[in-house]
Amino acid sequence: LDEAALRAACAAELIHAYSLVHDDMPCMDNDVLRRGKPTVHVQFGEAQALLAGDALQALAFELLTPDASLIDDRVQARLCRLLAKAAGHEGMAGGQAIDLASVGTSLTEDQLRHMHRLKTGALLEASVMMGATCGHVTPQVTQGLQAYGQAIGLAFQVVDDILDVTADTAVLGKTAGKDADNHKPTYVSLLGLQAAQQEATRLAAQAQQALAHSGLTDTQVLQSLANWVLQRKH
Repeated sequence: LDEAALRAACAAELIHAYSLVHDDMPCMDNDVLRRGKPTVHVQFGEAQALLAGDALQALAFELLTPDASLIDDRVQARLCRLLAKAAGHEGMAGGQAIDLASVGTSLTEDQLRHMHRLKTGALLEASVMMGATCGHVTPQVTQGLQAYGQAIGLAFQVVDDILDVTADTAVLGKTAGKDADNHKPTYVSLLGLQAAQQEATRLAAQAQQALAHSGLTDTQVLQSLANWVLQRKH
């Protein structure tokens, strides 16, 4: 269990890191700052950034399928499927494609929610479900955790939209105000700042409610994560 959970956590982080490297490239969001430092393509060139992202993605699945391990083969396969689906056309890559195609256009709230659930929410939801897979939980717990993961995944992106207009570059560690400058549809541009903040609060409460009905006895860490998603400053 411990090995499977650790490998799953590292694999999810590798996919996240690869997505950031590619997302910052000139053909995507063309950003020069990430976590307070020059982005990979700025520091090392576009070709190296592309290859680094490719290698990080491949390493994630290599990590989930070790040669010698006590992790059941079925668990390994399930973890790979969850992560691959979250990263692919039904998840992060598909959401990014919608995001790029939506620049300068107006989306409905349902369309924006769909984009965010794919682009950001899918990987967060998958991280929760990979943990559930490692823990061999009951169907009731699985259902509750999935609802929790969906809620915090969407809440994370709503807060991200809010921070883009309320935080400064030094705090964010990336260029603030880029969504508006690039005419990207966001929760703030669609609903306004106050309504976006209310939506983030509603989603965090929805996540907490899902935990309360999950049947889990110890949810303190997951509750804290939901609170952090809502209150984060960067």
